Amino acid sequence: MPLREHLREFRTRVVLSAIGIAVGTVIGWFFYTPVFEALQAPVLEAAARDDALVTVNFSGLATALDMQIKVSVLIGVIVSSPWWLYQLWRFVAPGMKQKERRYTVGFLAAAVPLFLAGVALAWWVFPHAVEILTGFTPDGAANFLDAQMFMTFAMRLVLAFGLAFVFPVVMVALSFAGVVSSRTWLRGWRWAVMIVFVFAAVMTPTPDAITMLVMAIPMCGLYFGAIGVAALGTRRRERIAS
Repeated sequence: MPLREHLREFRTRVVLSAIGIAVGTVIGWFFYTPVFEALQAPVLEAAARDDALVTVNFSGLATALDMQIKVSVLIGVIVSSPWWLYQLWRFVAPGMKQKERRYTVGFLAAAVPLFLAGVALAWWVFPHAVEILTGFTPDGAANFLDAQMFMTFAMRLVLAFGLAFVFPVVMVALSFAGVVSSRTWLRGWRWAVMIVFVFAAVMTPTPDAITMLVMAIPMCGLYFGAIGVAALGTRRRERIAS
């Protein structure tokens, strides 16, 4: 496929993904209150635990509206994940043979649960991060958490975990498409493990190593599992070709 067609295909998939996320955002608008209450719960628990003033602070006139939009977008990305993951697959699929495109169902069956598993893990990490970080507030001091930064932190954590868990499926898709071989992924395993642990350390902003390992170990396991699946697919294609 010529470069111009690749760019056109990429634009089409981005637009379709954006439409799906927009529809999901509209749905998320109506679930803003329970989701925000769940996000705010660790802050209220920290305030009650330490008998201190710890609260999410809406410092601007439009901050509350901006918070609702951001929460709605976050819900929209999660709700529409099967759709935009399907668009990601369709962008890769043209590089495959007609018979190999039947793996679409397998791709979605793996990618969607993995993305949701990453989101669930982030949801588990988030209250622990809030609890530990607010625990550094000195006695007698107040901790006003800026609503913008608070929501940005939550969104970054959730999306980073979700996308990190999807990456191994993308590895398999690229291998099946002939873009990157399983041998190439295997040769770079040392760099991959190092990047995984650095990524986990950055994305889990707590001083304990356990939270980092909770994220890094599954990611490493998924990485090597993806190499194994890609290698099996490569052998199968070579056997059929011979």
